[in-house]
Amino acid sequence: MGETTREERGRSPRLEAVTPGNVAEACRLSVRPDQQNLVAPVAWSLAEAYTSPAVAWPRLVYDGERLVGFVMGAFDPDNEVAAFRCGIWRLNVAAGEQGRGYGRFAVEQVCVEARRRGQRRVTVLWVPRDGGAEGFYRALGFRPTGEVIGGEVVGELLLDEEPAATGRA
Repeated sequence: MGETTREERGRSPRLEAVTPGNVAEACRLSVRPDQQNLVAPVAWSLAEAYTSPAVAWPRLVYDGERLVGFVMGAFDPDNEVAAFRCGIWRLNVAAGEQGRGYGRFAVEQVCVEARRRGQRRVTVLWVPRDGGAEGFYRALGFRPTGEVIGGEVVGELLLDEEPAATGRA
């Protein structure tokens, strides 16, 4: 039996806040083994969000009742480092859920929140290596800025130039 797509199931992904009722499930979400050294676990991200509540915007990605991902935006417009003013702090899509558009959806929702907050530039950092996230982010329109922070490439998406969502990254 083949896998069904989101459209075939008649559901759309949605974001939900992290709550006492879903935090344990969120902490169990994990990426593929080959990606575990590229992105922090959700539990680590939630600890960072707890210590930076004015900056962090953690959200869970659900498809129906199924948790499929986690995204954390960061909104700190007065940060000295331009790359940390508005961006994607974390993106974890569950190992068995990758390639179905959930990552794209999560990034688009961070962009929606950025626009709501009056921002026009969203950044993300990725580890430059084969199998890393660079291709995914480039397919969504992010371009390297030429900056490298902590060994990670800084990519940016200018929201006024955001391409229409076509296909899946």
